[in-house]
Amino acid sequence: MAMVSPFSAGLRCKCPQCGRGALFDGLLKVAPTCSTCGLDLTKQDSGDGPAVFVIFILGAIVVPLVFLLEFRVEPPIWVHLLVWPVVIVVGAVLMLRPLKALMIALQYKNKASEGGLIDYDR
Repeated sequence: MAMVSPFSAGLRCKCPQCGRGALFDGLLKVAPTCSTCGLDLTKQDSGDGPAVFVIFILGAIVVPLVFLLEFRVEPPIWVHLLVWPVVIVVGAVLMLRPLKALMIALQYKNKASEGGLIDYDR
């Protein structure tokens, strides 16, 4: 089987082994197995890593935009209360899924697990 790029598979939310089967069963729940190659995905866990990256990336994007809007336009506070929660929630949902898939794909490529390394060749 040809080596699948973890970045390609991860950002497309596909199986890290074959690059074709769906990684998720729902919005963020990892499927038990790959529907294409049968890879067992039950042990794949990205932990809190993707959420931390989303927080940092969104913070770096949204905070300057908040200041830019405030200093350039000086809108009433209700505009901030209406606009930014929507931007943050939509941005987080859109970013979390591919970042979680990317982290799982990188863990698979590097044979990482909670207690050490996983030997997929057995």
